[in-house]
Amino acid sequence: MKSSLETKLGVFFAMVLIAAVIILEMAGGSDLFKRGYHLSGYWNNVLELKEGDLVKMAGKPVGKVEKIEFADEKVRVTMKLDSKFAVKTDSKATIKFAGLMGQNYVAVTLGSARTPKFEDGGVIETTEQADFSAIMAKLDNVASGVENITKTFSGDSIQNVLGPMTDFLKQNNPKLTAVIGNLQTISGQIADGKGTVGKLINDDALYNSSLSTVTNLNSAITSFNATAADLKDILAEAKTAVKNAQTIVADMNEGKGTIGKLLKDETLHRESTAALAKLNELMDGIKRGEGSAGKLLKDEKLYSEATTAMTQLKEIFEKINRGQGSVGKLVNDDTLYKNAKMTLQKLDKATEGLEDQGPLSILGIAVQNLF
Repeated sequence: MKSSLETKLGVFFAMVLIAAVIILEMAGGSDLFKRGYHLSGYWNNVLELKEGDLVKMAGKPVGKVEKIEFADEKVRVTMKLDSKFAVKTDSKATIKFAGLMGQNYVAVTLGSARTPKFEDGGVIETTEQADFSAIMAKLDNVASGVENITKTFSGDSIQNVLGPMTDFLKQNNPKLTAVIGNLQTISGQIADGKGTVGKLINDDALYNSSLSTVTNLNSAITSFNATAADLKDILAEAKTAVKNAQTIVADMNEGKGTIGKLLKDETLHRESTAALAKLNELMDGIKRGEGSAGKLLKDEKLYSEATTAMTQLKEIFEKINRGQGSVGKLVNDDTLYKNAKMTLQKLDKATEGLEDQGPLSILGIAVQNLF
């Protein structure tokens, strides 16, 4: 009997336990039998987040906070997520408020569709949320400032500010009225196109002229920019030329090139000096009448003979130009030229005839002519 009672009690408690597990599972309050995977995130401040708080993605619960612990000077939050919901590797996690009186939760963004999903044990990128207490402290400071401002403009304080202003307006009412009237007159003249400002506003010709001036100014600025660009190129070329000149001067100082050797090579300097000395001796000899050139310059007889020869040669050329003498006729007489041309033509024909005759014919002609 006792054994039967214990058996019944055991079965009863087992059924109660199974029913409780089923109820919790159906209510979603337990993850005991749910398959899922774990993700971790690191924050500087978890903002009153607790183990068991929800993890939501696009506002839908997808898991819960399983563990909160310190790690590497930050707070590591381990989350268990339902395997039905895939979190992408480019998703981000943020701790948010459910409301002023509600609990905090971890919000996870959806991520890109083409991005791979996290595997178990992955680490998700996190973003820090502003501390609610810090926000409330700033709002309290703002409220205090507004309260101080309202106190300043209440009671005697506002009377102290507005009183002198009211007295000033009463004392200067005629002047202010005149100023307002003048402003009305000026605005009316401007509207009618009177005066410089009125013409500027209402006159189309003045507007077009101003627009043309601005256009010309823009063109001038554009031209100036182009000139500046050209000057920049010229400056660059000048810098290059100066650099090349510096290189040439450096080469000359080092004795490179013809000019460098002329400046630095002592042998070339000595040879140049010797050549100049010989040239001076030659010029001195010419001055003294030595040699052909010296005699030509110093000997009056040789000079007279050369002058006479040049005069005679000039006369010969003048006679040739006038057609005098054999050479002159040969150069200037067309008849002599024509006779010479006809003689050459006859000689050419005779030569062609001889080529057409055989050897015997040529011999016969020669004998006939002889006898």
